[in-house]
Amino acid sequence: MTTTHQTATDVDLDDLTAELDRAHVFHSWSAQGALTPFVVAGGQGCRVHDHAGRSYLDFASQLVNLNIGHQHPKVVAAIVEQAQTLATIAPATANLARGEAAKRTTALAPDGFNKVFFTNGGADANENAVRMARLHTGRDKVLSTYRSYHGNTGAAIVATGDWRRVPNEYSRGHAHFFGPYLYRSEFWATSPEQESERALQHLRRVVEAEGPGSIAAILLETVPGTAGVLMPPPGYLAGVRELATQHGIVLILDEVMAGFGRTGEWFAFDAYDVVPDLVTFAKGVNSGYVPVGGVIIGDHIAADFDERVFPGGLTYSGHPLAMASIVAALDAMQEEGIVENAATIGRDHLAPALAGLAEKHEIVGEVRGTGVFWAIELVADRSTREPVGPGVMGRIKSELLARNLLPFTADNRIHVVPPCIVTPDEVAEAVAAYDEVLGLPDLAGG
Repeated sequence: MTTTHQTATDVDLDDLTAELDRAHVFHSWSAQGALTPFVVAGGQGCRVHDHAGRSYLDFASQLVNLNIGHQHPKVVAAIVEQAQTLATIAPATANLARGEAAKRTTALAPDGFNKVFFTNGGADANENAVRMARLHTGRDKVLSTYRSYHGNTGAAIVATGDWRRVPNEYSRGHAHFFGPYLYRSEFWATSPEQESERALQHLRRVVEAEGPGSIAAILLETVPGTAGVLMPPPGYLAGVRELATQHGIVLILDEVMAGFGRTGEWFAFDAYDVVPDLVTFAKGVNSGYVPVGGVIIGDHIAADFDERVFPGGLTYSGHPLAMASIVAALDAMQEEGIVENAATIGRDHLAPALAGLAEKHEIVGEVRGTGVFWAIELVADRSTREPVGPGVMGRIKSELLARNLLPFTADNRIHVVPPCIVTPDEVAEAVAAYDEVLGLPDLAGG
């Protein structure tokens, strides 16, 4: 681990970092006054450290995007080499790094996907996928679930189902429906099969009520992430695919968080034998080393724009530094078996360890997930499933940090989302911290 050495006469770089942040940085999704951001100076593998050298095990993967881990040498080297060759170039040009990145990305997609539109991140990937769907169908409306997050641009934030859309509803033509979530079923279901059947019937009725001929797209996270790692029950995604096909609706699967190894598959939908029309991605494709996202476009939609102008573009679409990072990241993930490692860790280590926590601690209502994509849902009462409150979650977060574990918390959940390179020993270390904190006798008073 690289640390910054200090003497008594040096400036305390952690204090300086915090001071500069408070004075000048405006943070997302936050009231600014009470913020005390966590200082990170560097990282390696599954760990980060501050300037003083204190190390933390990163079980948040930052924003669930660091699939290949911190400072992977092949990805860093590729970015440096590309910067020395050509640091930037306009998107209208042809560039070898861009072509190689697109080739590698489409090679992982199903047959019939040969083109990629590169964006700056996941939000504008969803934004442009919606645009393509509307142009392809000649329709306007987009359906998405209430428990979802699709990004913070015009259409993407309104497609988002959670509270963040409410102060941002400026985009037209959006409607929402409830997706499956058996633990808190909207449909009084008692089994995964029943939840699937009833959720699909609900969606059919929404489509009928909204008017099938008005609907351009159904936009779904294959596995909703920020909403709680909500695993699709048997037959659900296939049923959505069938419904979309029946009515000529474009199916967009948002793989921004779930893609590129997070679920132990290259794409989360690979486990469900479902082929969408458009795939949006970002995060894990290069682990966020340089901002990038994109839309993998089904050939039948890409063909619309052979003679017709696509009315969209970005100055940094296909930025060469991002493209070089994609090439290096995907090559390294294949060569080093990183996706396979995520699957093995999930099956052999996280699944049994988290099940053990659920059995041991009354505060755990449910654990669910796959690969390195898990959620521990916490409840004040198992019988009523009442969620624990913000005070308890704040206490849990601070207690985990005190044990040198960097957690990801959302609402009443701990999301267990380490990098795909995580080892069994690191899983054991994190689970020990979860176990200790969830067992604190006065936790409910947090």
